[in-house]
Amino acid sequence: MLGFIIGLIVVGLLAGALARLLVPGRQDISIPATIGVGIVGSFVGGFLGSLLFDADMSLQPSGIIGSVIGAVIVLLVWTRVGSGAKR
Repeated sequence: MLGFIIGLIVVGLLAGALARLLVPGRQDISIPATIGVGIVGSFVGGFLGSLLFDADMSLQPSGIIGSVIGAVIVLLVWTRVGSGAKR
């Protein structure tokens, strides 16, 4: 169980950091928020993968590529919602 949690944090950090590199512009979020974006992105990527590849419709974590794609989507939504709320 502890290995799963550590793995989730590491994949979340990698996916979130890669998403921040891929999304243009400056994102003012902390390292824990980057990890959170990566973890949520992993589940978004798993859900989209299950839709595209006709697998079971459960919410599941995906691999690193799906995690990065999901994290990019989550980060784009985060920056759009966050920038609209500041104005």
